[in-house]
Formats: sequence, C-alpha cells, structure tokens
Amino acid sequence: MLMRKVPGFVPASPWGLRLPQKFLFLLFLSGLVTLCFGALFLLPHSSRLKRLFLAPRTQQPGLEVVAEIAGHIPAREQEPPPNPAPAVPAPGEDDPSSRASPRRRKGGLRRTRPTGPREEATAARGNGILASRPGDEGVPFRFDFNAFRSRLRHPVLGTRADESQEPQSRVRAQREKIKEMMQFAWQSYKRYAMGKNELRPLTKDGYEGNMFGGLSGATVIDSLDTLYLMELKEEFQEAKAWVEESFHLNVSGEASLFEVNIRYIGGLLSAFYLTGEEVFRIKAIRLGEKLLPAFNTPTGIPKGVVSFKSGNWGWATAGSSSILAEFGSLHLEFLHLTELSGNQVFAEKVRNIRKVLRKIEKPFGLYPNFLSPVSGNWVQHHVSVGGLGDSFYEYLIKSWLMSGKTDTEAKNMYYEALEAIETYLLNVSPGGLTYIAEWRGGILDHKMGHLACFSGGMIALGAEDAKEEKRAHYRELAAQITKTCHESYARSDTKLGPEAFWFNSGREAVATQLSESYYILRPEVVESYMYLWRQTHDPIYREWGWEVVLALEKYCRTEAGFSGIQDVYSSTPNHDNKQQSFFLAETLKYLYLLFSEDDLLSLEDWVFNTEAHPLPVNHSDSSGRAWGRH
Repeated sequence: MLMRKVPGFVPASPWGLRLPQKFLFLLFLSGLVTLCFGALFLLPHSSRLKRLFLAPRTQQPGLEVVAEIAGHIPAREQEPPPNPAPAVPAPGEDDPSSRASPRRRKGGLRRTRPTGPREEATAARGNGILASRPGDEGVPFRFDFNAFRSRLRHPVLGTRADESQEPQSRVRAQREKIKEMMQFAWQSYKRYAMGKNELRPLTKDGYEGNMFGGLSGATVIDSLDTLYLMELKEEFQEAKAWVEESFHLNVSGEASLFEVNIRYIGGLLSAFYLTGEEVFRIKAIRLGEKLLPAFNTPTGIPKGVVSFKSGNWGWATAGSSSILAEFGSLHLEFLHLTELSGNQVFAEKVRNIRKVLRKIEKPFGLYPNFLSPVSGNWVQHHVSVGGLGDSFYEYLIKSWLMSGKTDTEAKNMYYEALEAIETYLLNVSPGGLTYIAEWRGGILDHKMGHLACFSGGMIALGAEDAKEEKRAHYRELAAQITKTCHESYARSDTKLGPEAFWFNSGREAVATQLSESYYILRPEVVESYMYLWRQTHDPIYREWGWEVVLALEKYCRTEAGFSGIQDVYSSTPNHDNKQQSFFLAETLKYLYLLFSEDDLLSLEDWVFNTEAHPLPVNHSDSSGRAWGRH
C-alpha cells in the first residue's frame, strides 16, 4: 500500500515485467500461435493432424473399401453421372438405338427413401458409377449402352415370325399358355404379397424369410427379365416402378452372399442389359458393394453370410467353412459389375477365388464342397454335382462362353473337372440309367439330387468346345443324364420329380423316403430340356416340357398362385404354401424358351446365371475392363 502512494512508481506485472513489456510479449505470443495453426491447416500432408482437431465427416459404410482397393477416392462434390444409357422401349417395341422410351425421366433414379436431395447421386458416385478408367485419371466412367446393343448378333426378343400365317399353331398355343401362367403367378403375387420376398398362395399373404438380410421384393427382381422377354408390358412397368420407388438398400440384417448375388444382383444386371434403364445398373452396383465385406478373410474366399448392419462391416463369423457352389458362383455377376462401374474391385475379388482354387490340391482332380476361408484347405471330402457343388461347374463353362471364348483358364478348369467327374462319379444303373453319384471320401452315395439335373444342359452347352474326339460323347452323355432326370418325373404319380432320387435295392430314379419326395417348383430339369432342344431340336424335349406344364397346372396351381407340393408320389398332394421366386425367374422362363425360336435370347449373345438371369457375352474387340485375357 505504501508503494502505491509513492509518486512516479510503476509496479511490475506478476511475471516481473512492466506493462509495456507485457504487451509486447503477448503480441509476440499471439503471432506465434497464429503462425503454427496456419501451418497446421495449410501446409501439405496435414490430414492426419487435422483429424486431431476436426470431427470426422460421415461417410456411407463400405465406400472407403472400394475406393482404396480401386485406387481412387469416391468423389463427393461432382454432379450425377453424365449421359446415362438411353432407355429401351417397353417389351415388344423397336430397337432403342433410334429413340428413347417416353417413360424415361431425366435425372436417373427416384429417391428410394426420405433422404437429402443429393443422396442417390452421391451414393452412385461413391459406388463406382463415375469411377475413372484405368490410365485415364479424372475421366468419368460411362457405359456405352448403344455400342453394347449394336454388338449383339441377334435381336434380344428374336426375329418375329408372321403369326398370321400360323395363328393356331400348337407351339404358339403352348407358349401362350406358359405366358398365361407367368401372368397369373405375377398378378397373384402383386395382389397378395407385393414387395414381400415371396407369395404364400394358400394363406394369401407374403413371406420375407431371413436369407436376404432385410432386402425385400425378391420376386419382383427375379421376375423382371421374364416379364420383359414374354412381352408382359404392363406387368414389367409395375415391377420397374417398384424397384424405382420401393427397393431400399438401407438394411441391417445378415444375408446369404450367394442368394443375394444370383437373385438380386443377377436380376438387376439382366434388367439393365435388356432395357438400358439406369435404375437397375446403379442399384446393382450399390448392392454389389454391400457384399464386399464378405471377402475380408485371410484367403479372400468369402464367407457365406455377410452383415449389412451399419458399423459392422466385417464378414460374419457363423460357421467354419465356405461352400463351393456359393463362392464359386460369383464370377459372372462380379465381372459385369466391373464392366458397368469401371471399378476393378469386383473382378479382382473373383479372380482371387480362381487363384486359390487353381493352387490348392484337388483329391483325384475333384473339388470338395467345403473350403476353409481361413486356411484355404478343404474341410471335408464330400463331392457333389448337386447341392453344395452344382453351380461352381456351371460357372466355369459359362465364364469361358461369356468371355467370348478368351477365358481359357475357366475352360481348362471345366474340362479337367468334368473328366474327374466322369471317372469317379458317373454310373449306369442296372436298368440302363446314367446318373452322377455323390462322393464321400471315396465312397459313393448312389443318388442324384434334383439340383444335379442341370448337368445335362451344362454338358450339352460345353460339348461344342471340347476336344473334337469328345464332342459326340458329351452330347450323348448330356442326353442320357437328361433322360434319367425325366425318368424321375415319369415314375411319380404327379409327373413331377422329387428333391432326390436313388439307385439301389432294385429301385431306380425314385425317392426312398418322404423327406426327399417333395417338389418346390424347381427348374433344373426343364433347364436341361431347353438346352438339349436348342442343341438338337429333338421334339422329345418339347414333349417332356409340356408334360411338366400340365403337371404344374394340375397339382401346383391354386386359387392364388402356384405352390410346391410335399409328396410327388401322392395323387392328392398337400401344398407347401410357397410360390418360390425362382419359379418365375427360372422354371417359367426356361419353359417359355423351350417353346420359342432359338434367337429369343440367343445363346450366341447371352449366358444365363444360375438363377436364369441372362448376361451378355463379351463381343467387344478389346479385352474389356472385366474379362482380360487368360
């Protein structure tokens, strides 16, 4: 207090500095802080430091995975995809190259759920729609739909015959009957179960199930291409509108990788290739990205179940092995995802599966059904061309064909596997029926599943490209296997085939227990009829196909749709109350093609995935983004 009263005395600051000195010190300190923060935010390579101070921006799960592997970061502030592919007119109209569909709207997709106005465009960009071509950094990807259509060797819907010349032809009447069956199945589904995965015709309601991780509308997606090729124009527009407005991908369940791929991805891809509608392409690619976490395993062999739950993008841990038919039936669809997005990650994933399978030792050249995605070793030596193994072999020969016969690796793998199957699994019963048994560590189960009956068509399809001395043999083998599968139908009371049939104890081509006597509207037998018809034009295959049509009408048609039956050996069978989506995707499609001209979805231009969704053969002069040379 005394010092404050002394004239001219100025007290020091708490730091021992006088006020002018304090002012200069604070001025220097503030300048230093400003300089440091400026360097922190403006100098290069400061992104890691920024994350210490700035809240992370939200991003749609899964996009970083795709961007990192593909070598580019998803664009966030670009405009929607430029110059979308022109739409194709409704079924039955002229080729789309001359004009666009009047129903086509500018701007591509409608929003499928309440979101910000830029959500669809942002998601599409992040999912590879605007991915850069390799070697063309910064050049947005665009699929040239018109160029693709110009390379097809036949009109998609075939060359139209003058129906006035044969207005009452039997084949035309049969084809129209199958079309009516499809229309009835669709209208029943629409009336009682629209948007659900499948129809339950007895209870007249819908069924969701737990295979698809919360995805809905499996029957809609599975039906798109069948409705289109049958020229059911109004029904096709109904299905398309549902995809645009109600097919949501923001789901959080656990889904079968295999089922989502063959039904949803396959159905959307084929719908795009048939129509050019961007909604199908964009949704296929977005959904494809949601499947990528299944491949996050030590070997790259995907697990069978993938979690769609936000924030949990690792592969599901349930089970210890992956199934050959599941991880081996991704190749066709994933190559087309790369072709339509420019994003190599999809092709890389399935090429790695090939690499693992080529490297691993095969017992006697056979491919067992179970493989560890952790160790890359076979889990057990069970071999089947039916369930668990079937479509792996199918996708080998179809990969060769789809590549424009450039994928020689797939071709070699197919014929090597077929030789091993002939050597160790093929049998002829005492009654003269040729069948493919199942192999369990060297011991044969003398049975054949309905699922294995696709093999007659597969072998016929691959016969042309076999060694010359084997071609006639394979054609005859295909015919004999298909005949055996027909016998499994002919020997039942309903003229429909059981889920599995045996060759033992003097009984041939019949089920031996009730648990194998059901029929769930499966397509494999009529699939082989269709391929054998196109290869041989032997009228027996149309006769057999028509027997199936009559049996379906008599035993499976109900008041509100088609239903599977519980016992094919009962003339008054009970229904299982389920109209499978694959009945519309496969069974009715193959029957319709069986009674159509060969250039309707010509096998020169298209291969069918294992859900009967047509995917185009690569007729490009270049190797393309997806196929390459092997």
